[in-house]
Amino acid sequence: MNSNSKLKGKDLINIGIYAAIYCVIMTAVAMLGFIPIMMPMLCVLVPLIGGIPTMLFMTKVDKFGMITIYSIIVGLFLWITGMGYWPFLFGIAFGLIADYIAKAGNYKSAAKTIISYAVFCIIIFGNFVPLLINAEKYFETRQSFGEEYINSLTKIMGNAWLAPALVVACFVCGIIGGFIGKALLKKHFVKAGIA
Repeated sequence: MNSNSKLKGKDLINIGIYAAIYCVIMTAVAMLGFIPIMMPMLCVLVPLIGGIPTMLFMTKVDKFGMITIYSIIVGLFLWITGMGYWPFLFGIAFGLIADYIAKAGNYKSAAKTIISYAVFCIIIFGNFVPLLINAEKYFETRQSFGEEYINSLTKIMGNAWLAPALVVACFVCGIIGGFIGKALLKKHFVKAGIA
């Protein structure tokens, strides 16, 4: 496998399939967000559950750009589904960083693959940026949730320590999710030659 070769149709198909699976997982977990206290838990649950399909995707990555495109698709999906443009920007930035980390291990290092996934998971924090920057504007489009929900979520998200805690949760749970995915997909890792 040549990591310097251009992306092929098979690579793009793999990116599309696994990005779609990740988006389905995010959507399913996001349903829990209708319970205010569960909203911050997205930064825990999505990296943990999403680690399985993403680590399987990582066994198919052998070219620079695959992780970046994967991240951009996830960020774009979040933007389209009403989470604002921040996840898309995070998708570009952290997708590139994740790609470079995996490339540094020549797409064969299990440790770098897991760290790459953990960095990728920071995209999820992008969902919360509009809420943290301007809660009033954020809730203008969510009046149908009811005043009780808005007040509860505002109280939860109003803690100054929460933003850095969510970023750390994305990264740490990404590492745990990566290990879970690697353990469950050990055969695939061996077959792909990832040590």
